[in-house]
Amino acid sequence: MNFVPGSIRIFYGPDTDPVSGRVEWKPAKSIWIGTMTAVAIVFGPLTITWSALAVFVVSSAITLCAGHSVGMHRRMVHYAFECPLWVEYVLIELGVLVGMAGPFGIIRQHDVRDWSQRQPDCHAFLCHRRTILRDYFEQLHCELLQPNGPELRLESRLANDPVYNWLEQTWRWHQLPLAIALLALGGWGWAVWGVAVRVSVCVTGHWLISYYAHREGSQSWIVRGAGVQGYNLPVAALFSMGESWHNNHHAFPASAQIGIHPDQPDPGWWLILVLKRLGLVWNVNTPETLPPRATLQRLDNDHVGWVALRRLGLHGSP
Repeated sequence: MNFVPGSIRIFYGPDTDPVSGRVEWKPAKSIWIGTMTAVAIVFGPLTITWSALAVFVVSSAITLCAGHSVGMHRRMVHYAFECPLWVEYVLIELGVLVGMAGPFGIIRQHDVRDWSQRQPDCHAFLCHRRTILRDYFEQLHCELLQPNGPELRLESRLANDPVYNWLEQTWRWHQLPLAIALLALGGWGWAVWGVAVRVSVCVTGHWLISYYAHREGSQSWIVRGAGVQGYNLPVAALFSMGESWHNNHHAFPASAQIGIHPDQPDPGWWLILVLKRLGLVWNVNTPETLPPRATLQRLDNDHVGWVALRRLGLHGSP
């Protein structure tokens, strides 16, 4: 097995195949997001108040920014900065509350997808090449089974950590104490909008941004030889906490700063700067501090999707 440069978890051999595999319905995953979405659709309109809407906005911003973007993605997946373990625990707990998966599940989804997208070609599930309705169903209700896919090996720091193992086993249940607290403080409106509406909107919104960020948008960079490229979606920058600058992220995956230009708002980066000022974060990676990538090419001007791919002779059919 070969160690993948830039990754500490993904290993592959001569028979590893990123293209083959089958998509199967995953009952637990489907029931989870299906139930949250159904509750949001049925009871959301019946319980909406200005205070419930405020709870939804604030709780979504905190869990998406501090939890998913900064904790799960920039810290746990990419080690884009260092912090005390207790700070990491707080960030990952907030990430669990987003409702996508446990910490190991997030790593598995992300790392396998990233490795596959860097290959000359990969399974359509991993690069959002389906129609939007089919992709919605497969991503939120199914899983990809790859008998010959890459092997994920969690580092011992995570695999042997009792807190992370507990979070992985119980992540769905973490919505319950929050729901009880919101119910006690503000009634059913707070509970519905602070849990069901938030989870359904955040999980569905994360998929939707990922769908378009791998299909169309502006580009400043091309990763040569990669069958899947990332695209920047400025309209979603604030809602995604900076994650929609996805072309930048494909170019500099280990950077804590994803919105790398002054006109690219990145709330996740702003939070990291605050934590750094407080002495809770250090050794922060930026594009300037990362080693150069031989496969990375800067485009003269931003290009829309497939035009740049065709110009460089890269595989890029949707």
